[in-house]
Amino acid sequence: MRPLLKTILRAAVLGAGALSLASAVLAADYTMRLSHQFPPAHHSAKNLEQFAADVKAATHGRVEVQLFGSAQLFKPNQNHAAVASGKIEAASITGFSLGGAIPEMSVTLIPYLMTSLDKMRKFPGSEAAKLLDAKMAEKGLKNLGWMVDASDGIFTSAKKPLIAPEDFKGVKIRGLTKLFDAGLVAMGASPSAMPGSEVYQALQTGVIDAGFTGVAAAYERKYYEVQKYGVASNIILAHDVLFVNPEWWGKLPADLRADIEGAAHKAEQRSIPASAEIPASDIKNLRDSGMNVTVLTPAQQKAMSDAMQPAVLKAFLTSAPDAAKLIDLVNKL
Repeated sequence: MRPLLKTILRAAVLGAGALSLASAVLAADYTMRLSHQFPPAHHSAKNLEQFAADVKAATHGRVEVQLFGSAQLFKPNQNHAAVASGKIEAASITGFSLGGAIPEMSVTLIPYLMTSLDKMRKFPGSEAAKLLDAKMAEKGLKNLGWMVDASDGIFTSAKKPLIAPEDFKGVKIRGLTKLFDAGLVAMGASPSAMPGSEVYQALQTGVIDAGFTGVAAAYERKYYEVQKYGVASNIILAHDVLFVNPEWWGKLPADLRADIEGAAHKAEQRSIPASAEIPASDIKNLRDSGMNVTVLTPAQQKAMSDAMQPAVLKAFLTSAPDAAKLIDLVNKL
């Protein structure tokens, strides 16, 4: 073999070896595959991206969080089973979507019960949160955090704004859970529960007349393209829970568990809004995109609360074994 060729081959082999060694050095000791339903522009998706970066920094690259958003890995209602069975290590979903398995998780959907800024700040780590964490543990999930997804809500519609309770009569609307939907039924609406990822098409095709989501999410999911009106208020508190497989979690070194919990705590704190008021920028985004948005006055909110809350609270107290205890803990926040 010619000397020059030998030199080139030797350099290639050494280079490949160096790359392999570098890859081995850079490879994480542990992988945390995290499934979620949020599209890239969604504020919750961005919060999870920062969580992944915080974990990498805190663990000095020993733990890699691999994000699978937009329901590309599992549908929202499949994440619980996927994590509990160990198919993936982690997921983040809206907490109330666990209401079927854990009725108490729907407490934040009781209209106008938990949307004060003081309660939002005090809830993570509270006795109320610990009760729900224990409920999730019974279902095979180790919960790491309560991130605020929305502390407001907006009813969107195509024909007329849904401002007063009587405006809901006969309206086919996107519901959330059987519990929250009891309040919609009390106003005469016909709710159909569906995940946020399916609402746009349902509105576009006329399967439903009206939508319901967080104000920021209405813009991020482009509801303004298929809905003319929006009526916003601080109606519910929706959390994104971040949970992991307990067996996988238990095998992590204690220092890495502490680092991940620290990153989750940062995600919780980032998610809490600076004010209980609906962000003016979120309203402006929708208005600039052509949606006619009404923000309910305190008097209008009270009328909505008076129409919805009794029915929802009654349904909650009869559907969840620890409902009364949880309501008492929430009232003490």
